[in-house]
Amino acid sequence: MTIYEEEGAALRPLLFLDVDGPLIPFGAESGGYPTYPPAPPPAVSPLLARLDPAQGPRLAALPYDLVWATTWEEDANTWVAPRLGLPDLPLLPWTDEPEEPGVHWKTPALVAWAAGRPFVWVDDEIGAADRAWIAAHHPGPALLHRVDARCGLGVADFEALAAWAR
Repeated sequence: MTIYEEEGAALRPLLFLDVDGPLIPFGAESGGYPTYPPAPPPAVSPLLARLDPAQGPRLAALPYDLVWATTWEEDANTWVAPRLGLPDLPLLPWTDEPEEPGVHWKTPALVAWAAGRPFVWVDDEIGAADRAWIAAHHPGPALLHRVDARCGLGVADFEALAAWAR
């Protein structure tokens, strides 16, 4: 049995998913981003109106186990997942470990969570230091897929994610 199998069944790769940038694009306010009803409650980020409900089925159709990797923490399950039609997802926890210069706080946590399992990280803050750190510390395959925060996840991103899983 390999590290990618559990009780004789192959495990699907993980997809660590950030919210701000990949799912909530940060294009200019007048950039033509549609808003999707219903409007979020006033106490919640008005940026939730930029979530495209079609992203949920697209994500669910990918051959990955989805994990939130976002500062939204549990609010991702409370506010984001329902608007996308996704179930509650596991959450990558914040870490109290000291950060390494230039390495995103999520990077060591992703590697620890994956425990050698193949994974994709979708984020708008991935840098060269993260790529080097993961290459040096993660024994399995990994794709660090940087998304343009102005546009969010698009057709080409979903095609790249599907192709990597094959």
